[in-house]
Amino acid sequence: MSKIIIREEKKEDYKATELMTMRAFWNEHFPGCNEHYLVHVLRESEDYLPKLSRVAELDGKIVGTIFYTKAWIVNDNQKHEIVTFGPLCVEPTAQGLGVGGKLLHETFKLVKEAGYPGICIFGEPEYYPKHGFKTCDHFGITDEEGNNFDAFMGYEVVESGFKNITGKFMESKVFKKCDDEKAIAEYEKQFPKYVKLKIPSQWLHKQKIGKVIAVDEERYIIQYWEIQLPARLKKDFDGSKPQKGDIVTFDPNFNGDSLIRMVEIPGGMGRYV
Repeated sequence: MSKIIIREEKKEDYKATELMTMRAFWNEHFPGCNEHYLVHVLRESEDYLPKLSRVAELDGKIVGTIFYTKAWIVNDNQKHEIVTFGPLCVEPTAQGLGVGGKLLHETFKLVKEAGYPGICIFGEPEYYPKHGFKTCDHFGITDEEGNNFDAFMGYEVVESGFKNITGKFMESKVFKKCDDEKAIAEYEKQFPKYVKLKIPSQWLHKQKIGKVIAVDEERYIIQYWEIQLPARLKKDFDGSKPQKGDIVTFDPNFNGDSLIRMVEIPGGMGRYV
């Protein structure tokens, strides 16, 4: 079995890392994505922490990455330096191999060795608690507007790292650069042209998007990037059954049947990625 290698990114990895990031987030939250451009501008920021950041390699191919930057917890009297990361992502066709977990736990050690007390992030609330993250209300930390919510989480790399740290979380100003739509569109010309999809539940779904390419009674085949996955309907599936050509959201299973949750766009969309 091939071994996943966690290592520092090299300059010659840059485009491969950005393409992998683009594929990982494409159409996940809105049509297209901006995370690949964020990776590009992060490297130019004085707040970027390359010694903590890592890529994952499998069979000579970049299949995952995690990028760390400086961040701060600020109150009326003090400013504490911590770290944040983002994006953390995995190549779509290499999911289910534990790449994300390996990147997290390898870099947790690096963050601790660098002397930081902890990490705060905005991330998937069903994923990160599996790796020890807690919502920031546990630590007396809020976002910049003074709010707490499930996707705002922290992790103490040393025991009680946030014990004497309270206040508002401030991230690097570099993250605002990924809102520049014109710059993103120009930079995107360097990459393969993928179709941008607007789907009804784009901001709500936590599943993957695929295209039904074959139907045999209650069995389905979903095209997901370059791979084909067998699938069936989820038990609580409600609505018209998927037909060949439909764009669907589904729970991926790379070792068995994936579960189709919803038909997002009926029929004949052509190649969507």
